Amino acid sequence: MKAIVQHRYGNAESLALKEVEVPVPADGEVLVRVHASSINARDWHLMRGDPYLARLALREAFGFRGPKTMIRGSDLAGRVEAVGRSVTRFQPGDDVYGDVRELDGAFAEYVCVPEGQLAPKPANLTFEQAATVPIAGATALLGLRETARVQPGQRVLVNGASGGVGTFAVQIGKALGADVTGVCSTRNVDLVRSLGADHVVDYRHDDFTRAPERYDVVFDLVANRSLADLRRVLTPSGTLVFSGGGVSGARPRVVGPMGLVIAGQLVARFVRQRLVVLNNVPPRADTLAALRELIESGEVTPVIDRTYKLAEVAEAVRYLQVEHARAKVAITV
Repeated sequence: MKAIVQHRYGNAESLALKEVEVPVPADGEVLVRVHASSINARDWHLMRGDPYLARLALREAFGFRGPKTMIRGSDLAGRVEAVGRSVTRFQPGDDVYGDVRELDGAFAEYVCVPEGQLAPKPANLTFEQAATVPIAGATALLGLRETARVQPGQRVLVNGASGGVGTFAVQIGKALGADVTGVCSTRNVDLVRSLGADHVVDYRHDDFTRAPERYDVVFDLVANRSLADLRRVLTPSGTLVFSGGGVSGARPRVVGPMGLVIAGQLVARFVRQRLVVLNNVPPRADTLAALRELIESGEVTPVIDRTYKLAEVAEAVRYLQVEHARAKVAITV
C-alpha cells in the first residue's frame, strides 16, 4: 500500500510517499480502508519534534531523533476491510471514523485501529468531512462539556475560533446553550459569525484581554497570550482550559505552548479560578458517538478549508504551517 512515511524529524520535506506492507489486524483491532484523513497541529508538531520538551514529556509518541511511529496522520474515515478476533462492534463493509494516535498513522491506504477508537461514520457527512472530526471535534467537546462543564447561559470565550478545534468549539458551545465569543483575525470574522458565535473579536483591531467583559469559561487554543492576560478576563470563579497551541515558528522551540501549560499548573493551586489542562488522549467510542449525534442533528457541521490528495500531504502541511489554514485541511486517500 501507499503511505506517507517519516524517519527523522524535519519540515514537510521529511515526508515521503512510500510503498509499505498492508498491516494485519491483531486481536481487538479493525483493518480500515482509509478514504480520507485530515491535518492536525499534532501531526505538524510530531513531524518536527516540536517543542523539544515534548520529546521528553510525551515519550509514547516522540522519540529522540524521530517519531516512534513511521507513518504520519491521526484522523481517519473509511470502510472496514477486516476485523481481528474478538471484535464485536464492526464487520467488513461498515463505514467508520476515528483516531489512530500512538499507532502507525492514517496517511495511508490501510490502517489498523483498536475497536474502541472507532465509531460509525456520521451518516450525513462525506468521508472527507468525517475525517476532520475526531481529534478537533473531540478536543472541543471534551474541553467544553467535560473539562469546563459549560452550562446554559454561561459566557464562553474561544481564543482561536477559526482554527480546526475552534470551529468545532464555537458550535459545540452554542449547542450547550452558552453565549459564545470567538477571537480570530479579520479575514475569519465572517466565518466565525456564520458558525453561530454571538460575538466576534477581531484581534487585529481589539484586545479582548483589555476589554471589560468577563467570561465563565476561556478555552485557549493558540497559547499566544500570557497566563495573566487570560486570567484577567475570567470571572473570579471562572475556568481556563488550556489545549496546547497552534502551528507557529520557523524552527522547533524548546518549550513552546507547554510553557503556558506549566505556568498554569503551578498557579492553579493558589487561586480560586480553575486552570485546567486538557488531556491529550485519543477520542473514545462514546466521544465519537456524541459527536455523531451533534452532527446528525445539524448542531455541528465540519468546515473544510482545502482538500489535498495523499501524494500532496507535504504540500498540505506547508499550507497549514505558512498560510495559517482556516478550519480543517482534509486529505483524500
